[in-house]
Amino acid sequence: MTRGTELQLYPIRFRETYRKKVWGGDGFKKILKKKGCPPKTGESLELIQQGKETSVVAAGPLKGMTLTRLLKTWPREILGDDQSMRFSQAFPVTVKFLNTRDRLSLQVHPSDEFAQRYEIAGTGKTEMWYILSAGKEGKVIRGVLPGTTIAEFKRHLAEGSIETCLNVMDAKEGDIIFIPPGTLHSASGDVVMLEIQQNSEITYRLHDWNRPDLNGKPRRLDVEKAMGMIDFYSMGVSKYRPSRISGYSYKRKLLIKCEKFTAEMIELEKRRIAIKGDRDRFHIL
Repeated sequence: MTRGTELQLYPIRFRETYRKKVWGGDGFKKILKKKGCPPKTGESLELIQQGKETSVVAAGPLKGMTLTRLLKTWPREILGDDQSMRFSQAFPVTVKFLNTRDRLSLQVHPSDEFAQRYEIAGTGKTEMWYILSAGKEGKVIRGVLPGTTIAEFKRHLAEGSIETCLNVMDAKEGDIIFIPPGTLHSASGDVVMLEIQQNSEITYRLHDWNRPDLNGKPRRLDVEKAMGMIDFYSMGVSKYRPSRISGYSYKRKLLIKCEKFTAEMIELEKRRIAIKGDRDRFHIL
């Protein structure tokens, strides 16, 4: 199928790809029943278009076609009338699952403005986590404790006692964690979660718990940029609560609504329901 060919739309399913991580585990096999995951799988990429890494259609008439080619050939049909002019070159979000068997590095993401100033790929990263499962020791770090000064933070970082400055919470199934740019964050304790993020791979790693990577080499830190981006003064809401959306014959709840994306939960009480879309925007199920 080529440009100019009329696209008969259908629910497009993409093949997942896996990334091994030093902090990964086997949670995708146990919780999500995924097959073929290598040991220490940390990420299952469900929908991605970043450089040469792009999702591939799994079934139907478009099977084998990349997301990149779909956007070039049918931007309006794939993205919707309102979004096709803004995002025809790059899909605006990335969707993945994470399994943090060990501790995720202590990290922060830049805003669009910070990325445009300091990075070649000038897109920041806003993201959210939805916790699907957590071990008994499951933890989430979100933000710096109120009242922590920059001087105190730097001292604890240098002394190896940075955890005393962090907002550490128990991770539980159903938790909703919103992570805007500038929010220091991490997770540990065999947590399996859905991550929806702005399409950006820029991560500033502040601390990595003094461990080597999968090849036994030290992992790169970005302390200077991380310190320049951390928001020390606004921790925000630690965990969000879903709110019921009325007007539907099935249960539909709002998880997160922000400038970059909206995430909702649909609870299936029947094997089949009708979900009405529109031509202005795309929907990921």
